[in-house]
Amino acid sequence: MVQRLPPTSTTVITASSYTSSSPLSQHHPLTCERDTVTMGPRTVVSVDQNWQFKQGGRDDSEYRAVARFPTMVHLDLMHHGLIPDPNIGKNELQVQWVGETDWVYRTTFSSPRTSKGDKAILAFDGLDTIADIFLNGEHVGSSDNMFVATRLDVTRSIKPVGETNELVIKFACAFKHGEELEKKHPEHKWRCWNGVPSRMAVRKAQYHWGWDWGPMLMTAGPWRPVNLEIYHTRIADLYTDVKVEDSLRSAEVVAHASIEGNGSNVRFDVFLDKEKVASETVEGSGHVAATFVIQNPKLWYPRQHGDGGRKQPLYNVKATLVGGGGEELDTMSKRIGLRKVEVVQRELIGAEGTSFFFKVNNVPVFAGGSNWIPADNFIPRISKDRYYDWVRLLVEGEQNILRVWGGGIYEEQALYDACDEMGIMVWQDFMFGCGNYPCYKEIRESIDKEARYNVARLRHHPSIVIWAGNNEDYSVAESEQLTYNYEDKDPQSWLKTDFPARYIYEHILAEACKDLCPSTFYHPGSPWGAGKNTADLTVGDVHQWNVWHGQQEKYQDFAKLMGRFVSEFGMEAFPSIKTIDGFLPKGKDDPDRYPQSSTIDFHNKATGHERRLALYLVENMRYKFDPIEDYIYCTQLMQAECLSAAYRLWRREWRGDNREYCGGAIVWQINDCWPVTSWSICDYHLRPKHAYFAIRREMWPLVARLERRAADSSELPKVHVWASNLTQAETKVDCVVKFWNIETGEELASKTVAQSQVLKANQTTDFDSLGLTDVGIQAENDIVVIGVFLSQNGEQISRYIDWPQPLKYLHFAKPKELKVELAEESSGQFVIVSADVPVKGLAIECEDDSVKFRDNLVDLVPGEKVKIPIEGAKKETAFTTRSLNGLF
Repeated sequence: MVQRLPPTSTTVITASSYTSSSPLSQHHPLTCERDTVTMGPRTVVSVDQNWQFKQGGRDDSEYRAVARFPTMVHLDLMHHGLIPDPNIGKNELQVQWVGETDWVYRTTFSSPRTSKGDKAILAFDGLDTIADIFLNGEHVGSSDNMFVATRLDVTRSIKPVGETNELVIKFACAFKHGEELEKKHPEHKWRCWNGVPSRMAVRKAQYHWGWDWGPMLMTAGPWRPVNLEIYHTRIADLYTDVKVEDSLRSAEVVAHASIEGNGSNVRFDVFLDKEKVASETVEGSGHVAATFVIQNPKLWYPRQHGDGGRKQPLYNVKATLVGGGGEELDTMSKRIGLRKVEVVQRELIGAEGTSFFFKVNNVPVFAGGSNWIPADNFIPRISKDRYYDWVRLLVEGEQNILRVWGGGIYEEQALYDACDEMGIMVWQDFMFGCGNYPCYKEIRESIDKEARYNVARLRHHPSIVIWAGNNEDYSVAESEQLTYNYEDKDPQSWLKTDFPARYIYEHILAEACKDLCPSTFYHPGSPWGAGKNTADLTVGDVHQWNVWHGQQEKYQDFAKLMGRFVSEFGMEAFPSIKTIDGFLPKGKDDPDRYPQSSTIDFHNKATGHERRLALYLVENMRYKFDPIEDYIYCTQLMQAECLSAAYRLWRREWRGDNREYCGGAIVWQINDCWPVTSWSICDYHLRPKHAYFAIRREMWPLVARLERRAADSSELPKVHVWASNLTQAETKVDCVVKFWNIETGEELASKTVAQSQVLKANQTTDFDSLGLTDVGIQAENDIVVIGVFLSQNGEQISRYIDWPQPLKYLHFAKPKELKVELAEESSGQFVIVSADVPVKGLAIECEDDSVKFRDNLVDLVPGEKVKIPIEGAKKETAFTTRSLNGLF
């Protein structure tokens, strides 16, 4: 329920209290009897000490100390040397027994002092997954959903103050539990991609069953914090409804607090950068709210928009529960951002179907970014700093959106906090992936609880701009020819079909979002297009896997594979040699240190990866297997060429009002959960592959690009030139196109295609096409390289070098003068590179991991010096180079 009140002032409108329950409290298991005794503040004791674990079901199993807390059992077993590191070699095979057995965790803690009428609550933020909980020998609760917190009232079970309590959690084998549920429900048509069908019956991270980029590691344990809470009354939830007026000149913030127990007063304070901008105290209990209007609000924007800064303005809303004597009994704070977000689906001019793009604070935003999978198989070892490092990679890569994929977890707060702060939009999937999920009564109830808990937990984050019901489940339904009649709007009838999961996506999850977070757009699935086939390129979002999977199209043809919004596409590449040396058991001396070895193949889970990598390599370039470093370079160059083509060609179709033919591109994927060859553009150790830098250049706010197309009446191609401006300001530019002979480095022609040309804001501007004969070129073999250069006030702001495709047909010259120089300037540290002939794919390499490249894999043409920004280099730092020119 949202209560809107009329304004009475410019900053604080008014405040109100009412007793109806919030959507969150309707699903809260606790109740509290009224008591007249004096109330003390809520006490929270972390139950994070003295934890031990052992294998369940064995009398001879002994307890051992845990490695950390929170934890997962593999981490503890590795700590004691009982299993090898699954990331190394083929050790994954040796640890499968861990996920096939039961595990027990226990600890002891002293009872804190309490007052009459206080509650004692054991709060488990996350248990993985099938868990029974015992306190002092008494069974006090259970959990079967990894994604939901469990709160248990142990007031009558806890011992008197000062005495020691024993807490025991027994984790049953999730793998066996899933198999039992699959057998119990033979009426369901169990179908899935990746893993095994029984995984869909268990509300646990689906990638734990193995995926086409990750190992099968069935975890167990208390994976999120455990606390003991002592209180008489508390703030059970704090959330806000934000409405930014169309003019953007004011924002209404309704702050809601749900109170458990006997509340007296709640003081709401609103801060910006630690400065208080509003405050109001409200009387009441149950549920109270205060409404504020903030004039001239500081608005949250995605990267490259707003004031252009990397740090976004965030408001802190704090609720303080105040007793009758003025004492503070409990507090809760949430950081929020003020923004207006829409998903625009409207008819287009000159194209069939409808658009699909984000509009933030009235600004249409071309979304360019990455998909996200869990950054480790064992979540507790991902630190807050590591989450921030990942998001900084997005920012430094000029990306503005991250899709949290539906086969992992509802992520840790640190990931969303980092996205809030740095202006990264988040596309948030619910945790359903690649399957026909069962929908019997018990799992529907669990999913409803899961959805409401996680929407309530995450809804304050301004970065979350969309919720999506699943990943590719509608595609599975199409593949398996399951029943889906979009015109049938009766949810109960869906349960009687062989695709009952529709009830989850279009009813349970939709209702949870409508009740708890109605201002954020809900999308039933990804891909999904209002009942049309999920491969339809004219509506909704698509996953474009006809490059690599499917028809295995040429990536040079990405233009014809464009969708209205492409939320998945990708190309594999090997990770850094440092990462490979790290997972080979003997490192650089390992006999399997070659591209086709069984160990290196083991660290690639994609079906048919050997054939598909070979196909795209052999179609596009000459390549070498030996040394392995050259092969790694070739796969990364090929991935970079592929992904940059997608971003370049799709971004071109961002053409202005009602011509948003492509609203976004989200590559699969930014990261890995272990050291592996995959579609990631940065590997498990946060080492960027060359595609990362290629995407960065394609997402730069102002770029000029070109495309060669066959001419109608000539054997020579025509060159089509355009510029893309993603900023909100018109700008004047000059654009020059130049041509070189690859073998001699001779400049064949130069043509100014635009002078003082106005680039309209936030769209593409096409320049004139060039016939090669127009610039005096008579034969295509004379022109190998075309460069397009964009300048503003005489300063180059964009460069792009285009080569005939495929690259394997080209004869590259050996540079006589390839210079690599380290330079210190007021604006930073650079490596400056130049060459006397055109050079394709120059990679600068350094053994020192403390040297960070901010760009790499650049193309060179004669007469230019290209500056590559770096950090951490010293005068004695040694750099080496690799390029296609130098391979053969």
